[in-house]
Amino acid sequence: MALNKLTDLKLESIVSKARKAAQTPDAKSALVGDGSGLYLSITKAGSASWLFRYMVTGKAHTVGLGGYPKVSLKIARVKAQEVRDSLANGIDPSLAKKEAARQQKIATSKAKTFDTCVTEYIELQRPSWNNAKHSQQWTNTLNAYAAPVIGKMPIAHIDTADVLKILSPIWTTKHEIASRLRGRIESVLGWATVHGWRAGPNPARFKDHLEHLLPKRQATVQKHHAAMPYAQIPAFIKQLEAQDGMGRYALEFLILCASRTGEVIGAVWSEFDFEKRIWTIPATRMKAKVEHRVPMSNRAIEILKTIKPFSTGTHVFNSDKRDKPMSSMTMLLRRMKVSGITVHGFRSSFRDWVGEKTDYPFHVAEQALAHSLPNAVQVAYLRSDFVEKRTEMMRDWATFVATVPAKTSE
Repeated sequence: MALNKLTDLKLESIVSKARKAAQTPDAKSALVGDGSGLYLSITKAGSASWLFRYMVTGKAHTVGLGGYPKVSLKIARVKAQEVRDSLANGIDPSLAKKEAARQQKIATSKAKTFDTCVTEYIELQRPSWNNAKHSQQWTNTLNAYAAPVIGKMPIAHIDTADVLKILSPIWTTKHEIASRLRGRIESVLGWATVHGWRAGPNPARFKDHLEHLLPKRQATVQKHHAAMPYAQIPAFIKQLEAQDGMGRYALEFLILCASRTGEVIGAVWSEFDFEKRIWTIPATRMKAKVEHRVPMSNRAIEILKTIKPFSTGTHVFNSDKRDKPMSSMTMLLRRMKVSGITVHGFRSSFRDWVGEKTDYPFHVAEQALAHSLPNAVQVAYLRSDFVEKRTEMMRDWATFVATVPAKTSE
């Protein structure tokens, strides 16, 4: 029979004093025993909870019995006796509690299908992704290829054979999609493992696993964005002048600034300093997550001043909808019946022009394109963004772009 040392009155007095002391620098934590392993633990902040302490094979263990006063002294004694009874029957309550939690995890994992985990994982990651398109790509690929095979399966039951069933049909024919799909499946399964909803190695991992089960692909030459030869740019600009709409100005501005599509269509008026002739793109909108300053030529500024009266809201190149950025400029190229090039390719045209027609240093041209230098030592020593040199370079580029194309004889 347990020896009871506490009473309700004594307990209330002890806790009351502890809570008053919590407001002073002399506050201390305390452990008050009722006898035979039952204790009330009181923190410096004055909160209290019941503990049962016991020894098994020479090691001390503790089991929580609930907070006071929600769990009264009477209830705490009943719970403590249940622990003593378990110990008498050779059951370690600490291990039993862990096993119960494990069984609960297993029960939860049966209800957690791959589809539900995908939804939760995407919601978790969404704030860290740059735009809605990224989460949509995750949703589309997993829905199209993984969901029909493993979507309704419990997350704990998915194995290597299931992953191969998804990837094998498209591994060689749609390798780019298959590779991204594999990584996304691996991420979802890894997330589920961390949460305790599945156990064991990740069946979607590639190294030392799927690389030995999927056919090896022949090395291919990396595809680059199709670019217009820089010598044809002046003629293209003349073509562009005959076009209508905001897209015509946006594309010319993109060419003049050697910018990415997203940087241009996402531009807002607050980013432009007309006095200093600088467009400052914040880090959050840059691919490398580093703020980028773009020196603007006379023509670039002229474009901004031309569209200003027609640009509503905060976005510079807005769509027909109020204060919404315009969509991609690819449609404009199609309308002009210009094929075999991409909007992004104009950056390559600019880079080729710098390399072949000017003496501007490599790192100045790379800075204009907001490229990260491949050499870490170079990065450490180059602390400037070479804005003065780039101002000259962008002015020369604008002059070249505006060159009147030579007329060809009939």
